[in-house]
Amino acid sequence: MSDTSPAAPGPEPFRVSDESLDDLTSTLAKTIAEVRRHGVILDRLGSEPDPVPPADGQTDGAVEAGADGPEKADSPASVFILALGGEAYAVELGALSDWVNYLLLPVYGREISTTRPWCAQWHEHPEAVARLHALWLAWQQLTDTEAGLAGPSTWHRDHLDQALVHLRAPDGPFAACTTSPTRPSHRVLTTPAPEQSEVAA
Repeated sequence: MSDTSPAAPGPEPFRVSDESLDDLTSTLAKTIAEVRRHGVILDRLGSEPDPVPPADGQTDGAVEAGADGPEKADSPASVFILALGGEAYAVELGALSDWVNYLLLPVYGREISTTRPWCAQWHEHPEAVARLHALWLAWQQLTDTEAGLAGPSTWHRDHLDQALVHLRAPDGPFAACTTSPTRPSHRVLTTPAPEQSEVAA
């Protein structure tokens, strides 16, 4: 005999309002950025060489007593990209490229002109890498909730505006690169060789 009782109704579908969806999207974007930042830090820490034991026979206690603390001993000497080398540099440049290509340029790129040149191969210009990396480090710090409500404004005023003035100046690092979107160009400007002081014999 077949069961003729009515089937129990299924669960009501879950609906999200547009306002809540915007909040979720914003939260997800912040979480992804935070995960990337932590990944960069982990890669940076993983690429640090193991500490070399002292050659003079000091005990571990003596080494620890002379150190400034465990954080000082374990942290890299600098987070600035020009102080990194090898794989650590490549990892940091990859993370910086994501930020430049997916946040900085879509929001602040503006038009290319003779008074505001740009280079799609900016990563081959050491000055551009240094300035963009410094800008990104400041962005990470000043867009964090701990920076307070004025953090983003401070980042725009003290960091973004100054970096773009120097990067996109007619005599800046991209001076020999693209000055018109229809005529892409790339050339790294030569820099003067450091002067060698003659040693008196």
